[in-house]
Amino acid sequence: MILSMTGYGKATVAYKEKKINVEVKSLNSKSLDLSARIAPLYREKEMDIRRLLAQKLERGKVDFSLWVEKESMVDATPINAALVENYYKQIKAISESTGIPEPEDWFTTLLRLPDVTTRTEVEVLDEEEWVAALQAINEAIDKLTEFRKQEGAALQKKFTEKIDNIANLLKSIEPFEKSRVPKIREKIIDGLKQIPEVDYDKNRLEQELIYYIEKLDISEEKQRLTNHLKYFHETMEESGHGIGKKLGFIAQEMGREINTTGSKSNQAEMQNIVVKMKDELEQIKEQVLNAL
Repeated sequence: MILSMTGYGKATVAYKEKKINVEVKSLNSKSLDLSARIAPLYREKEMDIRRLLAQKLERGKVDFSLWVEKESMVDATPINAALVENYYKQIKAISESTGIPEPEDWFTTLLRLPDVTTRTEVEVLDEEEWVAALQAINEAIDKLTEFRKQEGAALQKKFTEKIDNIANLLKSIEPFEKSRVPKIREKIIDGLKQIPEVDYDKNRLEQELIYYIEKLDISEEKQRLTNHLKYFHETMEESGHGIGKKLGFIAQEMGREINTTGSKSNQAEMQNIVVKMKDELEQIKEQVLNAL
């Protein structure tokens, strides 16, 4: 079964007055390219999060985000009232003694002074909250994996269609392949007739024709390409790691056989069919980059 590297998953878990949000997005990449944005409280768990993502997602350009929303204002930054009052008295006294005008907006001025708004308590991640966060992470990853399965099913349908098209095109070569032998013989004999006073050995001519036709024979290429097409189908049904890379390798081998067939095709009809096969294969190669 094919999995796509493209996916998206999001989950939210409520914990006390918080909402823990997790979002995971992935695109295709040759290896795991992980970017993580994690709320400060959970950064001590970043290595655990990265290991979990690497284990479950394997490959792809992954963008991970974890952030927290507060459901109440209990965590608002406190204002140091005593310090504000002290600043106010000092500024007022300096203004009176020096003649410098007092601020027009006292409140804005005082809030900008050092240590007026200072968080004194330090938040600590407890085990219960980490379990809740881990639940959100796993849920988001599961949703992304389900998305990958759906995209993978669409890829497999597309691949099957293209592989079958190549197989049908390969069969359509056969009539032209069989008819070209007498055409080649006729063309060579006609060419010899155009040369005046040339006497040739018919037996030697037949030997040369056999040698020439053997050089143009595509039976082996057809057999190998047929085997590659079958192997591609079988690999799509496999489960496990690295199916996308294996499909990419098979597609490369298919390309070699198609190219060799094209180089041996000395008829316009056969060459047109080879071009169509190349077009189908190119579409497979483009999409196989998205397969996990």
